[in-house]
Amino acid sequence: MHKLPPEIFAPSSYAEKPAGFAPFQDAILKASGIVIVTPEYNGGIPGVFKYFLDMLKFPESFAGVPVAFVGLAAGIWGALRPVEQIEAILIYRRAVIFPERVNFPGINQHLDEKGRVKTAELVERLEKQAEGFLKFVEKMGK
Repeated sequence: MHKLPPEIFAPSSYAEKPAGFAPFQDAILKASGIVIVTPEYNGGIPGVFKYFLDMLKFPESFAGVPVAFVGLAAGIWGALRPVEQIEAILIYRRAVIFPERVNFPGINQHLDEKGRVKTAELVERLEKQAEGFLKFVEKMGK
């Protein structure tokens, strides 16, 4: 999200997306499947992420597209609420939801000094999710 062009936040962007947003839109439209990793902020999704979703073309950006979720949070629920919020939005946008989520509660204790996951059990869960998601995408014919 930090690479979004500043002009996307102009009120005129609702009517006509700025050229600088095209690479973001194109990446979504070309994706065979999408893995969404979201943090939790005050019990919800970051506002800028919701805005990003709103700026993507409807319905073609997510219609029929397989989507998987990873939630990250400092708290004990591992971004359960934001994942559910995004899931509801993407169901509305006709995405196909992969049922196996990975939630990281207490995320800071699971990262090494370079920000990589160091907890073997979480690495294993991510690998299992990735393997399952690839099969899911292949079955969807994407």
